[in-house]
Amino acid sequence: MNILLVDDEPLELEQMEYLINRNFPMWDVFKAQDASQAMKILNHYDIFLAFLDIQLPGKTGLELAKDMKAISDADIVMVTAYQSFEYAHSAIRLGVVDYITKPVIEEDLVKVLNNYSQLTHYSHQIQESIKLIHQNYEEKITLNYLALKIHINPAYLSRKFQEEVGVGFAEYVNNYRLMMAKKMLLDRPEARIGEVSEKCGFNSQHYFSQMFRKETGLSPRDYRLKETGH
Repeated sequence: MNILLVDDEPLELEQMEYLINRNFPMWDVFKAQDASQAMKILNHYDIFLAFLDIQLPGKTGLELAKDMKAISDADIVMVTAYQSFEYAHSAIRLGVVDYITKPVIEEDLVKVLNNYSQLTHYSHQIQESIKLIHQNYEEKITLNYLALKIHINPAYLSRKFQEEVGVGFAEYVNNYRLMMAKKMLLDRPEARIGEVSEKCGFNSQHYFSQMFRKETGLSPRDYRLKETGH
């Protein structure tokens, strides 16, 4: 799997590369110190996951994330020294999947990377399917849509998904949406429950609340209160 690190501080790049290589030695790491270098790498390599520092010279990390979305399906994680909901809010609007704070702690980095560790054991078709789910979970994504995008038969994709991932397509999509909903509930305390439901791809707030309670034992509102205190 190809990972891109973008930071204008060479020591930060070296540290993150070292931590990734120590925990996931089979992955390839590409490094850039600004948006221009990053875009050149993206034009030549299939990057699956990118870590972008928010404070870059020239274009900011958020501006780079926006440009990346136009040419790449890579998942994006923001790296920031600012523990601010304002940055988190902006990042979520751009479709960023996560963010970690600087200085980067190995435990935090590995926690993000573990979400991708299983992908290296999947076939190319299932990796592409999962990438599309992560990129389009806000929309009405169907098995037929995925099959069409990766040019295989829907029934074959359904069987392969179950065999390799261990859960069915619909269950995986719901689980990912719930994971993103939990994140949004905490990162955007001002967001209404209905907005979280809609942004995370659920057909109705009632269905979202049902699924959320089944997963966590709590309503979305109670979950936010328990985790944030407000």
